[in-house]
Amino acid sequence: MAQLWGGRFTKETDKLVYNFNASISFDQRFYAQDIKGSIAHVMMLCKQGILTEEEKKEIIAGLEGILSDVESGKLEITDEYEDIHSFVEANLIERIGDTGKKLHTGRSRNDQVALDMKLYIRSEVRSLEGLVVDLLRELLTIMKGHVDTIMPGFTHLQKAQPITLAHHMGAYFEMFKRDHQRLKDIYKRMNTCPLGSGALAGTTYPLDRAYTAELLGFDGPTLNSMDSVSDRDYLIELLSAMSTIMMHLSRFSEEVIIWNSNEYRFVEIDDSYSTGSSIMPQKKNPDIAELVRGKTGRVYGALMSLLTTMKGIPLAYNKDMQEDKELVFDALDTTKGCLALFTGMMATMKFQTANMRASSEHGFTNATDAADYLVNHGVPFRDAHGIVGRLVLYCIEKGIALDDMSMEEYKAISPVFEEDIYDAISMETCVEKRNTLGAPGPEAMKQVIDIYAKYLEEC
Repeated sequence: MAQLWGGRFTKETDKLVYNFNASISFDQRFYAQDIKGSIAHVMMLCKQGILTEEEKKEIIAGLEGILSDVESGKLEITDEYEDIHSFVEANLIERIGDTGKKLHTGRSRNDQVALDMKLYIRSEVRSLEGLVVDLLRELLTIMKGHVDTIMPGFTHLQKAQPITLAHHMGAYFEMFKRDHQRLKDIYKRMNTCPLGSGALAGTTYPLDRAYTAELLGFDGPTLNSMDSVSDRDYLIELLSAMSTIMMHLSRFSEEVIIWNSNEYRFVEIDDSYSTGSSIMPQKKNPDIAELVRGKTGRVYGALMSLLTTMKGIPLAYNKDMQEDKELVFDALDTTKGCLALFTGMMATMKFQTANMRASSEHGFTNATDAADYLVNHGVPFRDAHGIVGRLVLYCIEKGIALDDMSMEEYKAISPVFEEDIYDAISMETCVEKRNTLGAPGPEAMKQVIDIYAKYLEEC
C-alpha cells in the first residue's frame, strides 16, 4: 500500500480501513492536473532558491515522463496507491531517486488536492459553457426559421393565447443564457490558487504564491490558508448551476414529450433519438427526453449530498470533504451528456407547423383579442370580459370556434361587433400586433434574434 505518511504509526492500516480511506478509484481522474500543479510548484521552489536548477529539471523531466506514460497507457494507475498524489510521487521517486522526495517541499496534500480539484473543475466549467452555447446556437437557428410559425401558448397546460414557435424557443434561450452567465460567474469567482496554503497554516518556506498562481493561470493566490483547504463553495455553486441547467432541460423535455404525443403531434423526433416498444409495433418513444427528465434528480441529489456533507464541518480540512469528488464527477458527466444529447435531439427534430397552427385556432386563444376589440370600441374591460365569456360558452355549446360565428350570432350577444371583428381575431393579427419588446410579434422577435446573435458572437 503506497502512501505518503506512516512515520507516526507502529503498525500497518487495516486493509478494509485503507480501502475505505483511499480515493485513487476516483481522484485518478485528475492525474494531469496533479502533475501540472506539481510542475508549477517545482518551478516556484527553484525560483525561490529552495531547489537547485538541476533538481528542478530532473523533477520536471520525471513528472513529464509519468504524464506521457499514463496518457499512452504504458503506466497504469492502480489501487495499490492511496490517492493520485501518492501515485505520482511514488513513481517519481522510483524514476529519479531521492531528488523526487523534494517535490512535496512546502505543500500539503490538503492544498494539493484543493489545487487539483480547482484546476479540473475550471476546465469542466469551460466545457459546460461550450455545451450550453451549442444548445443556444441550435435554439437561435430554430427561432430564425419560425418567426411566423403560429402555435398556442399555454398557462396551466390550457391554451391561452397564440404565439410563435420562435417566441416559445426564445423563452428557453433566456433560461440557458442565464445558465451560461452563471457558469462564467462561477469561473471568475473560483479562479484563485490555493497552493502554498499547506495543511491549514501556510509554511515557513519563502514561497512565491503569486508566481505559482500566475504559472497556473489563476487571477491570484487565495488570501486565507484555512479557507483555502476547506472551501467547497465553488463546487456547491457548480452543482447548483448544473441543477438549474438540468431543471431547464427537464422542463423542455416535458414539453417535447407532450408535443410528441398523439394528441398534440407538434413534433416528430428523429429515429436516432427514439426507441420502439418490445410489444407495441406502432410506438415511437421519446426516450432521450424522458431520460434527461429522469436524470435531473440525480444531479439534484449530488447538490443536496454535498450541502449535507459540508453543513457541520469545523475549520479547517476534514476527511469528510473527500466525498465531494464522486458527487461532482457524476453530476458533471450527467449534465454534459444530457446537454449534448438534448442539443442533438433538437437539431434533428421536425416541427409539425400545420398541427401547431390548427391547435391555436381551436382553443379560443384569440378570446383576449376579442375582448380587446370591444375595449377599443368603448366597452369597459370588465364588461368586455363577460361578453367574450358568453361568446366562448356559446361556441362550446355549438362546437365551433370564434372565427366560425356569423355576424348575426356576434350581434345577438353584443351589438358592438362589426365585420372587422374577423380580422381582429385572426391568428396573424393576434400575433403580429404584439410588438412590444419581448412579445411574439415579428418585429419584436427580429429585434430579439439580433440581440441573441450578438450575444453568441461575444461568447
